[in-house]
Amino acid sequence: MISRAVRTFVTRILPPVLVFVCAAVALELYVRIRQLPMYYMPRPTDVLRIMLDAEQRRRLLASLLVTTEAALIGFTASVIVGILIAIALAASRWVRRAFYPYTLFFQTVPIVAIAPLLVIWFQAGLTSVSVSAFIVSVFPVIANTLAGLLATEPALLDLFQLYGAGSIERLWKLRLPYAMPSIVTGLRVAAGLAVIGTVVGEFLVGTLGESEGLGVRIVSAMKNGRTDLVFAAVLIASLLGLALFAVVNLAGHLMLRRWHTSEQGA
Repeated sequence: MISRAVRTFVTRILPPVLVFVCAAVALELYVRIRQLPMYYMPRPTDVLRIMLDAEQRRRLLASLLVTTEAALIGFTASVIVGILIAIALAASRWVRRAFYPYTLFFQTVPIVAIAPLLVIWFQAGLTSVSVSAFIVSVFPVIANTLAGLLATEPALLDLFQLYGAGSIERLWKLRLPYAMPSIVTGLRVAAGLAVIGTVVGEFLVGTLGESEGLGVRIVSAMKNGRTDLVFAAVLIASLLGLALFAVVNLAGHLMLRRWHTSEQGA
């Protein structure tokens, strides 16, 4: 068990950590050699110092909790609504041709442009930010779930029909399990996008002083010329996206490892 954990650490965790450390060291040396001013490019050690400062750490942690809550709400809504929409679209070719083009709205809409409308409709705060996260992250769930449902082996559908299985039974026992790898792929993409949508939503809400998420911290730090604080907040937001992706990835691995080749031996 210990040797397996060590092997996993060496093969999966250590390489990206080493790349990150080498990149940070290279940036540190570059900024020092070029003597770049703080407002232009902070040194990684300055960003680390900000994150270790007790007062700033407390504020960043509070902002992280606010952003996490909105991202989780938006992501959860995108999972539920996206899968239900995909099931409805897969049920009928006519429904798919009539309504699927409109789901592209969630992919093509410039969230920055409609953010003011979200504030008008839902007021500045958690709801508008969560809706922003939902809009950005729901389309990958719809697209990947629909692709998985439509890719069900026709011979298996015929077999289920031969044995008298109804449409609900075929959906629950065949099409959804068959589409599960595609669904997990969509959730992986949506996990990162939910954090992006949350932070973008907070940019506008932050200007109204109604939220204290990481997006608000970034806007406030930019106004005050605190580029080191901007980098710290961006790094924490990125880590949040990675954490959410890791949770989805682990859940997908646990669901698929016993029967799907993509996760066997992973």
